[in-house]
Amino acid sequence: MIPERADTIATGTDTVLAAVVDGVGVVTLNRPQRRNALHVDMYDAVPRVLERFAADDEVGCVLITGAGAAFCAGGDVRDGGSTRTVSSGDPEEVIRDRAALLTDQARMVVLLHEMPKVTIAALPGAAVGAGMSIALAADLRIAARSARLIPGWAKLAFSGDFGGAWLLTHLVGPSKALEVLIADSPVDAATGLQLGLFNRIVDDAELPVAALRWAAAIAAGPTSAFAGTKANIRDALRMPLAEALPAESERMVRSALTEEHRGAVRAWLAAAKVGSGR
Repeated sequence: MIPERADTIATGTDTVLAAVVDGVGVVTLNRPQRRNALHVDMYDAVPRVLERFAADDEVGCVLITGAGAAFCAGGDVRDGGSTRTVSSGDPEEVIRDRAALLTDQARMVVLLHEMPKVTIAALPGAAVGAGMSIALAADLRIAARSARLIPGWAKLAFSGDFGGAWLLTHLVGPSKALEVLIADSPVDAATGLQLGLFNRIVDDAELPVAALRWAAAIAAGPTSAFAGTKANIRDALRMPLAEALPAESERMVRSALTEEHRGAVRAWLAAAKVGSGR
């Protein structure tokens, strides 16, 4: 996914790769031998890279993907990538502490969902459990035809983590979300597209190029306007229309003050002049 021309960024761990290419901040979960299952090092490195990209004016879009043939297999219990295992004899204080730690580890999904820049998840294969949550936390998703979304929690009698239920509910509604999570069956690419969980599907071999091309096109656009659009959509999920309108109106007025807007107007006027033959 990261081409040779990319400006690579040190992440402090081999389990996460990061680079900037064509205005796109690319994050790659890099444990292909474990299907990119979450590792303890990722819980620090991924949020740190996302925060860097969010603050970098040279980055107009953020793309997260997985190395090899999978997106992310969720928490890796065998390699210490999960803290869900608790004892029935643990006191409430220990349970609360472990829940707080899990919440902190899930900070990456909040950053993907809430950063003002458009985020894209590119799925070369399966996204399982917390990996599915990470994919759903992005604003947009492009999937290889072999990609699958697999909740995975019910099979292990888990209730779910990393915001999976919240994200799925907002994308498909409460009834369908509950059905998907309880059934715990893989959602293939075609079904995911039909449900609106995937925005685009491409052949497996085309995914790296197609995902980066899509992200670069967004990065080359009016990113401050896109940030306002993303905020408008977020408000639509939590506010009545009458309450959302003032914030939407302010964003509209502020977007008119940007150089992006002025440049777009100049380009539109120039094209109109050419079209009219003047």
